Amino acid sequence: MNNQTDGLGNGVFDRYVNPVLTAQHAPINWKYDLDPQTNPYLMERFGINAAFNAGAIKFNGKYIMVVRVEGADRKSFFAVAESPNGIDHFTFWEHPVTMPETSEPDTNLYDMRLTEHEDGWIYGLFCTERRDPEAPIHDQSMATAACGIARTKDLLTWERLTDLQTPSPQQRNVVLHPEFVDGKYALYTRPQDSFISAGKGGGIGFGLCDNMEHAVIKEEIIIDNKQYHTVYEAKNGQGPAPIKTEKGWLHLAHGVRNTAAGLRYTLYMFMTDLNDLTKVTHKPAGYFLAPEGIERVGDVSNVAFCNGWIKDEDGKIFVYYASSDTRMHVATTTVDKLIDYVIHTPADGLRSALSVQAINSIVDKNKELQQLA
Repeated sequence: MNNQTDGLGNGVFDRYVNPVLTAQHAPINWKYDLDPQTNPYLMERFGINAAFNAGAIKFNGKYIMVVRVEGADRKSFFAVAESPNGIDHFTFWEHPVTMPETSEPDTNLYDMRLTEHEDGWIYGLFCTERRDPEAPIHDQSMATAACGIARTKDLLTWERLTDLQTPSPQQRNVVLHPEFVDGKYALYTRPQDSFISAGKGGGIGFGLCDNMEHAVIKEEIIIDNKQYHTVYEAKNGQGPAPIKTEKGWLHLAHGVRNTAAGLRYTLYMFMTDLNDLTKVTHKPAGYFLAPEGIERVGDVSNVAFCNGWIKDEDGKIFVYYASSDTRMHVATTTVDKLIDYVIHTPADGLRSALSVQAINSIVDKNKELQQLA
């Protein structure tokens, strides 16, 4: 089925009506043993629960997502899906990704960010989850999160590197910058004190390391912190790798706030200086994209999450976002639109009075225009 844009949009991006990938897209050959001798009742042998939180890249002329696929057993794994146009007809490759393990096997892998680095490799940075070795026997939910690293040239064969080391107790949402910085690899981090809570850490960090084979960051600088009574007051994290423009680096991130109904995840944007990646130059108020309609319902409801976008040669941008830890969607925009949005949308005044002031300035300007017409 061909996908269509959903309504009029908001001038910043266009949503599409249908999800681009769901659990139902998983190949039959993954789920069913088709041998009547070993499966006489044609039972599903491996259930697929969800397809979400995908990294994205343009590769060999195809729009590629490296998707977090979750089985009915709750274990996540990576699988490659491709589309000829980026908005529909996504199909999974024949086999899921066979990701090598380190000397400390992963219990769960998820949320890969893809970076085509100037060193010639495609890197995948993802969360590797293991049971907390300090967890008491009665608690089977305590876990540790670290940044796993792998690289590839063809998206078929992956070389697993050692996990990232930083001064922080745990890490999630780590992203590799696409260019060298002073001859070093630059990474965006999200330090956190525990598996779920960012604690006194949090914020989007930035650090440098000498190599990716044994990546070690000795110092993390927080470039975008949590902030009281905003969409990122509980925690925030980098989405995909930033996009370079003539005005600065465009960043897409997720912000989390707590509500009576639980955590709410939305997406927001900011821009950093072309030469000083730690300097935020522009940051619009509020969220860029939030879950709407059916997107608000799923395994973990009220969540929009993005760790993959693609910039085409003509400046068109495909934003691949997941809804409620269940399915993948796409929204399209352009570099020019995002630059305009980030630079000219008012920043958060952090007080209700200044929000009203921002509205009044728009109303008064429109009134002047009407009077001149």
